[in-house]
Amino acid sequence: MRPDLLTLAADLVRRQEPFVLATVVRRQPASSAQQGDGALITAGGEFHGWLGGSCTQPTVVREAREAIASGRPRLIALSPDPAADRRAGVLVFPMTCHSGGTVDIYLEPVLPRTRFLVFGISPVARSLARLAGAMGFAVDAVDPDADRSVFPEAERIWPSLPPAEGSHAVRPFAVVATMGERDEEALLGALAAEPAYLGVVASGKRFAQIRDSVMARGASAEALARVHSPAGLDIGAQTPEEIAVSILAEIVQVRQAMAAKPAAPPSGLPVAAAAEERDPVCGMSVTVAGAKHTAQALGRTWYFCCGGCRERFLAAPERFTPAARSGGAA
Repeated sequence: MRPDLLTLAADLVRRQEPFVLATVVRRQPASSAQQGDGALITAGGEFHGWLGGSCTQPTVVREAREAIASGRPRLIALSPDPAADRRAGVLVFPMTCHSGGTVDIYLEPVLPRTRFLVFGISPVARSLARLAGAMGFAVDAVDPDADRSVFPEAERIWPSLPPAEGSHAVRPFAVVATMGERDEEALLGALAAEPAYLGVVASGKRFAQIRDSVMARGASAEALARVHSPAGLDIGAQTPEEIAVSILAEIVQVRQAMAAKPAAPPSGLPVAAAAEERDPVCGMSVTVAGAKHTAQALGRTWYFCCGGCRERFLAAPERFTPAARSGGAA
């Protein structure tokens, strides 16, 4: 991977923005790509690097955005004969570069670490911060009395709800473990974060009191209906560590259920199903937004996968109209 791409990747990680690292893992002549060639594709579809001819870029960008949306890597192949090159575990697309050849590209999404908001300084809150960090979450401890001596494992510590992350951030997970200290304020703050999971460590009676209080202060019944309370799976937990384990087990269960659903882009991520046009020369789908190769001819705008297709079209536009392809042109 080129140093400039690694520098860009580090900057995107720092800014909490998702991206894809693309690497050529196999090629067959006469593709201009070489094994090990790499590129970086941002969530907005910006392409940096080299994976062979520019004709590969529309497919790579589209599939990279799909990989970001799903959070799962994928292996794609660009082949002059897709039907003959189908393989298990590989998504095969037409190779439109005039040089021909086949190239396999591994797309690895790099997503921001999921944030875990822990409200309170109770023993359960401290256990949650410690165990959630061990599970790979980026832990934010939220409480006016929180400090580094209470939460040594937390990535960040806030006296109140932290500011929202960037537009590409995924929804956090949150647990209110205040357990009698500023319960209502903590729950209102947690609701404002719009977490994918929100648990409250409280008895049924106490949560009913908290719920009535925050509803009187403007919280919606719909949002409160999604709160898990008492938080955690019923495993007979007694100690703070056991309660934390039960809550994290429930979060694992929720994450698995979310992963089983059709993928949706993180908040603010450009939707992969953007408007597309078909390249009149090679038939490849081209995303309209940000298309680099276009031409005005025959009273409309045409979109192309690469400059080569554009030049072939402009040399004789009439040859590539739907009527000409169907034999209706004179």
